[in-house]
Amino acid sequence: IYLNNTSYEDGDEYFDKNLALFEEEMDTRPKVSSLLNRMANYTNLTQGAREHEEAENIAEGKKKPTKTPQMGTFMGVYLPCLQNIFGVILFLRLTWVVGTAGVLQAFAIVLICCCCTLLTAISMSAIATNGVVPAGGSYFMISRALGPEFGGAVGLCFYLGTTFAAAMYILGAIEIFLIYITPEAAIFRSTDVLKESAAMLNNMRVYGSAFLVLMVLVVFVGVRYVNKFASLFLACVIVSILAIYAGAIKSSFAPPHFPVCMLGNRTLSGRQIDICAKTQELGNFTVPTQLWGLFCNSSKQLNATCDEYFAHNNVTSIQGIPGLASGIITENLWSSYLQKGEIIEKPSAHSVDVLGAMSQEYVLADITTSFTLLVGIFFPSVTGIMAGSNRSGDLKDAQKSIPIGTILAILTTSFVYLSNVVLFGACIEGVVLRDKFGDAVHRNLVVGTLSWPSPWVIVFGSFFSTCGAGLQSLTGAPRLLQAIAKDNIIPFLRVFGHSKANGEPTWALLLTAGIAELGILIASLDLVAPILSMFFLMCYLFVNLACALQTLLRTPNWRPRFRYYHWALSFVGMSICLALMFVSSWYYAIVAMVIAGMIYKYIEYQGSEKEWGDGIRGLSLSAARFALLRLEEGPPHTKNWRPQLLVLLKLDEDLHVKHPRLLTFASQLKAGKGLTIVGSVMVGNFLENYAEVLAAEQTIKHLMEAERVKGFCQLVVAAKVREGISHLIQSCGLGGMKHNTVVMGWPNAWRQSEDARAWKTFISTVRVTTAARLALLVAKNVAFYPGNAEPFLEGNIDVWWIVHDGGMLMLLPFLLKQHKVWRKCNIRIFTVAQLEDNSIQMKKDLATFLYHLRIEAEVEVVEMHDSDISAYTYERTLMMEQRSQMLRHMRLSKTERDREPVSAPNPPAPCRDQSNVRRMHTAVKLNEVIVNKSHEAKLVLLNMPGPPRNPAGDENYMEFLEVLTEGLERVLLVRGGGSEVITIYS
Repeated sequence: IYLNNTSYEDGDEYFDKNLALFEEEMDTRPKVSSLLNRMANYTNLTQGAREHEEAENIAEGKKKPTKTPQMGTFMGVYLPCLQNIFGVILFLRLTWVVGTAGVLQAFAIVLICCCCTLLTAISMSAIATNGVVPAGGSYFMISRALGPEFGGAVGLCFYLGTTFAAAMYILGAIEIFLIYITPEAAIFRSTDVLKESAAMLNNMRVYGSAFLVLMVLVVFVGVRYVNKFASLFLACVIVSILAIYAGAIKSSFAPPHFPVCMLGNRTLSGRQIDICAKTQELGNFTVPTQLWGLFCNSSKQLNATCDEYFAHNNVTSIQGIPGLASGIITENLWSSYLQKGEIIEKPSAHSVDVLGAMSQEYVLADITTSFTLLVGIFFPSVTGIMAGSNRSGDLKDAQKSIPIGTILAILTTSFVYLSNVVLFGACIEGVVLRDKFGDAVHRNLVVGTLSWPSPWVIVFGSFFSTCGAGLQSLTGAPRLLQAIAKDNIIPFLRVFGHSKANGEPTWALLLTAGIAELGILIASLDLVAPILSMFFLMCYLFVNLACALQTLLRTPNWRPRFRYYHWALSFVGMSICLALMFVSSWYYAIVAMVIAGMIYKYIEYQGSEKEWGDGIRGLSLSAARFALLRLEEGPPHTKNWRPQLLVLLKLDEDLHVKHPRLLTFASQLKAGKGLTIVGSVMVGNFLENYAEVLAAEQTIKHLMEAERVKGFCQLVVAAKVREGISHLIQSCGLGGMKHNTVVMGWPNAWRQSEDARAWKTFISTVRVTTAARLALLVAKNVAFYPGNAEPFLEGNIDVWWIVHDGGMLMLLPFLLKQHKVWRKCNIRIFTVAQLEDNSIQMKKDLATFLYHLRIEAEVEVVEMHDSDISAYTYERTLMMEQRSQMLRHMRLSKTERDREPVSAPNPPAPCRDQSNVRRMHTAVKLNEVIVNKSHEAKLVLLNMPGPPRNPAGDENYMEFLEVLTEGLERVLLVRGGGSEVITIYS
């Protein structure tokens, strides 16, 4: 024995060394036995189903051993994806798609669909490798990436798609069973070709329902039975596909014999034809064939009156499978779309152009075809790309296996589909391709006619593979629904989260069976396929959207191990999905979107709140940042001005809001639109009062929820209330999104209060808002303002327009009338004319001004000519001055009080401050006019004059406002911010 020219005797050590290396290599490389063992234990169960299977096999009292995930890329991802992608459409409809659309358009359809799933797989790989994907698969990915609303909506759509896929596979199995395996098993029959399709639909419904019940029982009894046949179903698919390739190769030198009978250029059905000829020779006699009797009124006479087309055209026989070397592909390149009921014809065949009668012996188109219809029918054959990601918990290295296995499976299936398109077009006659049910080739499965060694390989292979795919769908769909239900984001689905002791989702399985039965009642594979196309396309669309968003927003947690993705690829994939939805069936697309939208809104309003750090929140932050930066570019135009409110609320000792109706009024004024900030001040130290601040915030937020105020809450802790309010006015808002209007309540009982801080805080707030050039709304008697459930059936909103202050008085009543509480009130605008004014002209001008403002209101001009100062005015002024003097005296210390000379409490002399008298006279006279005109008004809006520059006159200012609004039930004092807020221009 020699090794590298060294004898065994001379090189014992060398031989032993090489033998050791060989044994080591044998130990590291996979053994054939282990490969066969893994293939035998192959499973296509979705994640969660494997645990249920193991739980069923465990005897009571035995502890379940924990297993580490051991599945690799090939067994765990590649083969499951392969089995889920290859399906009923490949065997039952692809030849028909090629024959109808032509090789070129069919190639385009397949290529577009495959590109769609490939781009989606790239996006899905990025998401799936950004963390572990538990049970729920696509639902989990989308919900955690786009939030519970999108996740629930798309998750349910994907569930419906998987459920309808079960119906489609069952219908496919029944079609194979009744047409190609045992046609005599049909319960409903019809001799009329026009009624035959209706009878077939009824057969599909009966047998489909029976198959569904049987499959549900299998899944219900235990998923282990589904798993036992997984390898058999996969083997059926692989053998069937190999048989197609073998048949195509063989056809190049030995085409199979499948003659097709033609009358002129029209294809004849081979079901009732014994000989493809008009006559035949029996001995020395020429006798009519069975075909003659079919077209000549059942007459066996050669001189009988026959159909005109039959009489003028010859009967010929052509080869149904000319073979790969025949050049038939040149004829099959172009499309041949037909209307329902049209005869399938061969364009290149000779034909005499006469109409003839429509005979049931022709092969007819059963549906009207178009490019868009074929897209919707074919697309389900490329779905199933998420089989690997659904099982990430079972994989040894999910981060590596999911991208490689899924993309390889898509590339493999895409190659098979695209090559089959070319092979079908190059091997099979066009009239046979367009013959959906194989009538021209004696009811053989069209793709089976090409296969080798026998058409029965495809028939039985496709039958078992469709049965297996149906079982897989009925196994996976309930678990997807169970995962959605357990997340508790959709309350009415909670019951479907329950399961048997081993985790089998019983209720979810029953609902799945009910929905699948709806698909079976449709009974047509061609009608069910576009429905599930919509749901799958919507799911893929949002997978691409999720990847694009996460990439563009650069979320810190977005760290997928799969690096070969890009937001542009995801965007293209999303665009293709959206285009395919509307191309295949625009009305199904709208229905699917409406369903998803309804589920989205339901989860948004009724579902449980989940904080998953989704991409939509990141998108909102980015959009908000962009919008805020845009707002910084300049002040808003007058036409864009709207009140952005800062509502100042006062809290009592128990941290309850003292005047909740102030918030109610704010909600009525905003009608839920624009910015609303609700602010309050707590006196104290922030470090010591932090817990109280949180409690107060929750109280205010609950009140905002009750009043349906969409806005923000802001609490400030300060040593003094006036300082806190100043801080709120200065610092609330962000960038250009700041408040422009302050809303506050009138300090009730300020006269009786011994503590002057209340009304001094009020005046300080007025001064701060004026300095900040903000508008101010002061609601007096706010406790009498109506609640949101108390609409006024009739009444007036009276506006007393004394001075022009930016137009706030005109805009506010219009905004209030947008709310249901004030909707039926009329607006009345009063203005005051002085002695020198022309009242008639003022009324005309004001009416014209309101017309240009597009505000409907009654106009009235009030004349005030009386300049006499009444005794009542003197009395009110005297009371005001005496009160001011008394308050000033009370604030003095005891020493200062003793030094000050005692003065008479009621000085008899008339007031010396004539400015106070004149101001009070104006207030009294104006109040008399307002009360006279507006005592029954539901709300009175008044201009609010500014406070005096000298703080010594603050008490007089408060008294002036009190007198001005005396006797009115609801008053809103309005002070503009110094800028125009309303315009007549568009």
